[in-house]
Amino acid sequence: PITVKQVADVQFGARFKRGDGSVNGRPAVILSVEKQPGASTLDLTTHVEAALADLQPSLPKDVSFNTRLFRQSEFISNSLTNVEDALRDGAILVVIVLFAFLLNVRTTVISLTAIPLSLLVTALVFRAAGITINTLTLGGLAIAIGELVDDAIVDVENVHRRLRENRDLAVPRPALQVIYEASSEVRNSIVYATIIVVLVFLPLFALSGIEGRIFAPLGIAYITSIVASLVVSLTVTPVLCYYLLPKMKMQAEQDSGLVRWLKNKDTRLLSFGFRHPKLILGITGLLFVAAAATVPFFGTEFLPPFNEGSLTVNFSTPAGTSLTESNRLGTIGEQQMLAVPEVAFTARRTGRAELDEHAEAVNNSEIEVAFKTKEELEKAKLPIRPKAEVLADIRQRLSVLRGVNVNIGQPISHRLDHLLSGVRAQVAIKVFGNDLLELRQYAGQIRAAAATVPGVVDLQVEKQVQIPQLLVRPRDAALRAYGLERGQVVSTLQTLFQGEVVSQMLDGQKRFDLIVKLPESQRNDVATIAGTRIETPAGALIPVSQVADVSYEPGPNTVNHENTQRRITVSLNVAGRDLGSTVQQVRQRIEQQVKLPPGYYLTYGGQFESQQSAASKIGWLSLFSLAGIFLVLYSHFKSGLLVGQIMLNIPLALIGSVVAVLLTGGTFSIASLVGFITLTGIASRNGIMMISHYLHLVEHEGEQFGKEMIIRGSLERLVPVLMTALVAALALVPLTLAKDAPGKEILYPVATVILGGLLSSTFLDILVTPVVFWLFGERALAQYRRGHSEVSLDSHPPELDAAPLTPPADLNPLGTV
Repeated sequence: PITVKQVADVQFGARFKRGDGSVNGRPAVILSVEKQPGASTLDLTTHVEAALADLQPSLPKDVSFNTRLFRQSEFISNSLTNVEDALRDGAILVVIVLFAFLLNVRTTVISLTAIPLSLLVTALVFRAAGITINTLTLGGLAIAIGELVDDAIVDVENVHRRLRENRDLAVPRPALQVIYEASSEVRNSIVYATIIVVLVFLPLFALSGIEGRIFAPLGIAYITSIVASLVVSLTVTPVLCYYLLPKMKMQAEQDSGLVRWLKNKDTRLLSFGFRHPKLILGITGLLFVAAAATVPFFGTEFLPPFNEGSLTVNFSTPAGTSLTESNRLGTIGEQQMLAVPEVAFTARRTGRAELDEHAEAVNNSEIEVAFKTKEELEKAKLPIRPKAEVLADIRQRLSVLRGVNVNIGQPISHRLDHLLSGVRAQVAIKVFGNDLLELRQYAGQIRAAAATVPGVVDLQVEKQVQIPQLLVRPRDAALRAYGLERGQVVSTLQTLFQGEVVSQMLDGQKRFDLIVKLPESQRNDVATIAGTRIETPAGALIPVSQVADVSYEPGPNTVNHENTQRRITVSLNVAGRDLGSTVQQVRQRIEQQVKLPPGYYLTYGGQFESQQSAASKIGWLSLFSLAGIFLVLYSHFKSGLLVGQIMLNIPLALIGSVVAVLLTGGTFSIASLVGFITLTGIASRNGIMMISHYLHLVEHEGEQFGKEMIIRGSLERLVPVLMTALVAALALVPLTLAKDAPGKEILYPVATVILGGLLSSTFLDILVTPVVFWLFGERALAQYRRGHSEVSLDSHPPELDAAPLTPPADLNPLGTV
C-alpha cells in the first residue's frame, strides 16, 4: 500500500486569514450585534449586556468584554434626554408667558389644558399607527409645544374679554350665550389657520431618500399635535370657559399693567403708521429685498453634522499591502489616537471576509473611536475642547502615517454617506471613461486641484492601481492536440494553486476541512508553475507550459463599474466651512485645471448632490403649498386683496429668518428649509386673526371702515397675537441652546429659523397689517361683502340672513339640545 505521506506533506494549517482585529492596539475579536428592523435599540442593548454578563464566568480568566466600543444606545439616550429637556423647558416658558399676559390663574389653566390633552391624543394616534417615540417625533412635539396653546389662547382671551364686556352691560346676557358667540367669533380663524399649517407641511412627505425618512416623523408628530390642539380648542376649551370663567371675580382693571402698557405703545405706533404709510411700507420693502438678496450668499449643507459621541476612522494602504503590515500601521494609528486626551477606546477591524456585508481587502482598516464622557473628563481634570479642535488634533497625529489615506467620520454619518454615493465621505467625485490608466491619471489631476481648496480634508483617490498578477492563458490548438478541455485545465490548476476541500476530518466535536493544494514554495515561482505536470486523457503527464502560457503581468487590483461604465472615485470631506461653497470652489478649480477628452466625464455625488436635489424639490412643492394657501383663504374670504394682505406675513417672516441664519453661522441646510416651511403656516395665523377681527367689527358690531375701527381691532387682537407668537417663539428657545448637543443638531436650524421669523413677522405685523388694511382694506371689504352676499343668495333663503346667530335656549354646557 502507498500512504499519503509518501506522496504529500500532511499538516495542520490555518485557513487563509482575510482580516484581524484589535482593541486599544492589542489583539482582540470584534463582535458586531445588529438589530432587526423595528426592534428597540435601547432594550436590545440591555438584553445583550445581560447575556454577555451571564457568559463572562464561563470564559478564561484573561478574556473580558468591552461593550463601550460602539453603542448606538448612548447616542439615542443622550438625544432623547436633550429633546425631552427642551420639551419640558419650552412648556415652562409657555406657562410664564401666558400668566404674564393674562395675569389670571383660571384663564391660564384653561389655555394650558390644551398641552397635555394634545400630547395625549398624539400619543394615542402614534400607538394606533405603530409610530415610535424617537428623537424626531419628540422634536416635532418640541417645535409644536408653543403652538399647542395658540388656538386655546385665542378662544379663552376672546371669551374672557366678551364676558367682561357683558358684565358691564345694564342687562347682561346669559353667560352661555356670550361664550357661544365669543367662541364662534374666532372659530373660523383658528380652523383656517390650522388648515394652512397642515397644508404647508405636505411637501415634507414628498421628500424621498434619507431626508424624507428623517423629516417625515417630525412632520407627522407636528401635524398630529396641531390638529389635536384644534380639536381641544373647539370642544374642551369652551366647556372649561363655561365652568370656570362666568362665576369668577373680574379684575377691577380691565387689563393687566403689561397689557395696558403694550396697548398704549401700539396706539402711538399705529398713529405714526397712519401718518406715514409710505415710509412704513418702504422700509419694510427694503428689509425684505435685503433679506432676499442675502439668501444666495448663504453657505449650504445637506444635514447639520451629528454629534454621535464616537468616530469611524478608515485607513486605506496601497493595494497589495500584507495583513501583517496593515496590522502594524493600524496599531500605530490606534496608539496615536489614544494619545488624544478625549479618546477612551479604539476598536480596529482590518480586512473583512468575503461573506461579510462590508467585505474589505486586507489593506483597508476601520477603527471605531469612543470618546470619554463629560463626567470622565471632569474627573480627570481635563479641559473640555470643542469637537472641531479634537478632530483637528486627531488628523494632525495621524498625519505621521505616510502613504496611508485617512478618512474621519462618524458611524451613522458614514453609513448615510455610503448610502448616498457608495463612498464613505461627504463628497464623491466620480470620473468615468474606458481606459483605467487614463482614469487614474485624471483622478490624480482632480485630487491635486481639489487639494488647493480651503476646507477640504480627507482627500483621497480610490485605490485602483496596477499590481503583479499571475496569468495562465491556455492555447486552444495545444489543448486540442492533447485532447484536453479548457475547463478541465482551469479546474486542475485551481485545485493545485488555490486548493480544494475534498473531505472533512472529525475529532469529537471538532471538524477540520481536508484541503489539497501544492506547497507554498511551488505556488510562487513562474518556472515551477509552468513545469507543473497535468494528466491528459491518454494518461500522460505533461507540463502546463505545453498547453498554456504562464507569466506575471501587471493588472488592476479592482475594476469598478457604474451604469455599465468604468469609473474611479475621488472622495473628500469638508471641515471648517460649509459644504456647498466648498464643492462649488472645487468644481471651479477642476474646470480650470483638468481637461477631460471626449468620452470622459465626471459627476459629483454624496451630500452635495442630495442637498441640491432635496432643496429643488422642496422649492417646487412649496409653490404648490402657497397656491393651496391662497385657494383655502380665498374660499373663505372671497377677496384676493384680503388674502394678499394675510399672506404678506410670509415675506415679513423671511426677514427675521434670514437674520437668524446669519447670526448662527450663515449656513443653510435642508433642516433650515423645514423651518421656513413651518414658519409659513405659523406666520399666516396672525394675519388671519387680525383681518378676521376687522371684518367682524364691520359686519357684526356696526363699525364703519376707518382708522378708529382699525385701531380698535388691532388693540383687541394685540394680546392674542402677541401671546400666540411669543409662546410659540419662546418655546423654541431651549432647542436653540447647545446646538451641538446630541438630538438637537437637526432641530437647531429648524428652531432658529422659526424663532427669528416669528419675531420679525409678529412685530412687523402689528404695524404693517393695519397700515396695509388702511390703504387697501376698503376695496377689499367691498370684495368680501360682494363675494359673501353671492354665496348667501345661492345657498339659502335671504330671510335667514337677518336672523341672529344665537344658540337655543335649552342648550346645556356640553352643547347638546
